[in-house]
Amino acid sequence: MNPSAPPELPVDAAVTTAPPPGPDARSLFGEILRWMLAPLVLLWPVSFAVTYLVAQAIASAPFDHALGNHAYALARQIDTRGAATLQLSVALRDWLLHDPEDIRLFQVRAPDARLLEGSATLPLPPDPPQPGVIRFRDATLDGQVWRIAYTHVALADANPALGADVRLALVQVAETRHKRADLANDILKGVLLPQLVILPLVVMLVWLGLSRGLAPLHTLQKRIRERRPHDRSPLETAQAPLEIAPLLAAFNTLLARLDENALVQKRFIAQAAHQMKTPLAGLRMQAELALRQPMGADVRHSLEQMASGSRQAARLVTQLLALARAENDGAAHDMQAVDIDRLAREVVRDWAPWALDKRMDLGYEGQDAEPGTPPGRVMRAQPVMLREMLANLVDNAIRYTSAGGRITVRVHADAARGDAHESGVHATARLFPAVVIEVEDTGPGIPAGERAKVRERFYRILGREGDGSGLGLAIVDETVALHGGSMTIDTPACPADPLSPGTLIRLVLPVSPPDPAAIALPPGVSER
Repeated sequence: MNPSAPPELPVDAAVTTAPPPGPDARSLFGEILRWMLAPLVLLWPVSFAVTYLVAQAIASAPFDHALGNHAYALARQIDTRGAATLQLSVALRDWLLHDPEDIRLFQVRAPDARLLEGSATLPLPPDPPQPGVIRFRDATLDGQVWRIAYTHVALADANPALGADVRLALVQVAETRHKRADLANDILKGVLLPQLVILPLVVMLVWLGLSRGLAPLHTLQKRIRERRPHDRSPLETAQAPLEIAPLLAAFNTLLARLDENALVQKRFIAQAAHQMKTPLAGLRMQAELALRQPMGADVRHSLEQMASGSRQAARLVTQLLALARAENDGAAHDMQAVDIDRLAREVVRDWAPWALDKRMDLGYEGQDAEPGTPPGRVMRAQPVMLREMLANLVDNAIRYTSAGGRITVRVHADAARGDAHESGVHATARLFPAVVIEVEDTGPGIPAGERAKVRERFYRILGREGDGSGLGLAIVDETVALHGGSMTIDTPACPADPLSPGTLIRLVLPVSPPDPAAIALPPGVSER
């Protein structure tokens, strides 16, 4: 069997599976997400620090105000007439010193720095005195930070106008910062705890927003993957976002260039093959006419080789023309009603003489064409291409089957259409009633390891005898894809000879093929 066609892959692998990303590949989604969330994550500690400072300032304000009131109340208890004296009631002393939530100290010193009342451990103020002004400072005592409110009280026995020195008494009231720290922590918790709840919500909303914003890209990706292998029509840009419209325009320009190049290549192949047919036919005819004349054995051998080579070249030219027709997008719209049973019988009849010359049994199994028999299965197809497809299958079977072998062509309805018996059945074709065409031979078969390569153009299994060109199955593959069907390569269920397991080619063609624009890529078919 002549092997030639693209690798037989699952639909997902051939169509929807993207190649693995390179080491430098970056996700657009991840890139945008990083640029949006990175500042948020970096600014959150800054927000924490600023909030902590603000919370401390907010917490200090009322406590400073209360501490200043304590210092003012204590200063009013000093007798400013004559020598500075201080008489504190038990209630006032308890109010100053016995705070159930904090530790408080106070100190009153005479102008000569003599301690009148309170704690002697409080340090003296470092700045110049300002009588009647309440001021604040921080000081460390016994490893603790204290907040001190202090003021100076002028005594009445001094008269600055007469040049006498002003005598000042010092009043200080101090407390630890515990209550301030507790209040600052409460404020910080009240601000940051909601942020800890809101931050995941923000991340989720950003994620959803990006997913929604990139949805047009996924839609475009799906549309591109669902296109036919030979569909090079421009992509629709009317509904595309403005940001990717230039990309689509550039892609459409590339498609136009590819289409132009493909048309030039197909036109060249078709014209070259057409121009070669006439001289090859003349060469073959001249060689066959010369063989009828008496001549030496060497000359006869050379002429026989020339005739055989011209026949092979003519066959190759015919296959190239068939391949060019199969790749022609316009052929998909030139569908006609074809009696597939009649077509298969005619192909078998046309190739029967060659099979008989090679002592092979070429048979047909399907509906007979006897008088009164209803018409065979009718399907919409391109008749010329369908005939060439069947001819290539029979040709390959004859070329690669040994003398005395058996070749069978079958045509029957696909009874298991809903639960496709092959993984290669095209998903779009399943929507339509189908016809199954099978060509079975008793040749050497195709090893399972080679079935992923035998559909490639001009590919031949090493060591396999035969003069095929390697285009037969490529033409079949292109024709089946054009009709929205599928092709699988298998081994017959019960081979007669283990050394010649044979080959079973099964084609599943929908009776009513879908719109060519809706035919997606079947397994193993790729844009060429």
